Amino acid sequence: MSPIPVIPRHLALDSLLAKKSHFLLGPRQTGKSFLIGQNLKGARIYDLLNTSMYLALSQRPQRLAEEVTPKDRVVVIDEIQRLPALLNEVHRLIEQRGIRFLLTGSSARKLRHGGVNLLGGRARTKYLHPLTYRELGQYFDLDTFISHGGLPSIYFSDDPRADLDAYAGSYLQQEIVAEGATRNIAAFSRFLKVAAYCNATIVNFTNVATDAQVPRTTVYEYFEILKDTLVLHELPAWRETKKRKPLASSKYYFFDIGVVAAIQERRYRRGTPEYGEAMETYAMHELKSYTDYVSGEPLAFWRSTSGFEVDFILGDHTAIEIKASENIGGNDLKSLKALAEEGKLKRYLCVSLETRRRQVGEVTIMPVREFLNNLWDGEYS
Repeated sequence: MSPIPVIPRHLALDSLLAKKSHFLLGPRQTGKSFLIGQNLKGARIYDLLNTSMYLALSQRPQRLAEEVTPKDRVVVIDEIQRLPALLNEVHRLIEQRGIRFLLTGSSARKLRHGGVNLLGGRARTKYLHPLTYRELGQYFDLDTFISHGGLPSIYFSDDPRADLDAYAGSYLQQEIVAEGATRNIAAFSRFLKVAAYCNATIVNFTNVATDAQVPRTTVYEYFEILKDTLVLHELPAWRETKKRKPLASSKYYFFDIGVVAAIQERRYRRGTPEYGEAMETYAMHELKSYTDYVSGEPLAFWRSTSGFEVDFILGDHTAIEIKASENIGGNDLKSLKALAEEGKLKRYLCVSLETRRRQVGEVTIMPVREFLNNLWDGEYS
């Protein structure tokens, strides 16, 4: 494994906790523990993956109050979803002692089900994503990201393919089995591969059920598992158009393009249709990270019943189409132009592999790096 450089992350935990307690949720290996080590030196940390610590607190949750001292102004509980009952003690300590908690987890499933105490608004929620363009800075390379994804240990690995294969396997073991979400791992494994091939699409659940050899109702349940374990993002449809009737179904994207490639057992190469799909998934990652970290705006996509489709609608102002082409033609702009006829949005962008920015009517064609710089500089607001 190559040494991983210190990459400053967008989230500053000390600043967040100066205001309020927080849940910090994100898939495994997105860098939660590293971020805590960088931002919260000296904080009291409870790691619930530590068996002895887990057993002690599960048997007597009040030990938390007994061990926390007046000097502990910030307390971290790692993998809180393993012991949701501990949130009652956390609630009490926030109220009675004014302690700020950082509660991390790689799954929201057990925190969303079963009447768990979610602290009644006393803690906000932030999501940690794989590395972004702005965070990587000088280390960013589009082809590397699309091949390897943005998990820190894998992006900088000397054998990323092996590490991605191991990650996909450990995800099945650590997340799905540990969650107790399903006992039929063979069926879920078949489903996961089919779901990966549905990445960045409107999913036909009946077809997925047939291909994965599981009931349709089970497919719905499995998609919920992927969302709850933060591996899948649902992108809703934008339905504000009047001239052209919009579809209402959502699209689904895996959280990391490298993980998708590993599950699909596929490599993405420029000039192939698969590379275009991968570039779209990468753009989803950057936009989702930006909206979670910075703007808080909704993210959607638009598709009309007549077949026009625009990949992303950011807030109520920007339409974004992703094209993995070095030469954008009129055909590539048809959907953006159709959407522009509605007169609803401020800007219409075609993000591509072209090297220079140009304007075609209401559509701005721009290189991917220029788009990413503008996005993170806050120009699309």
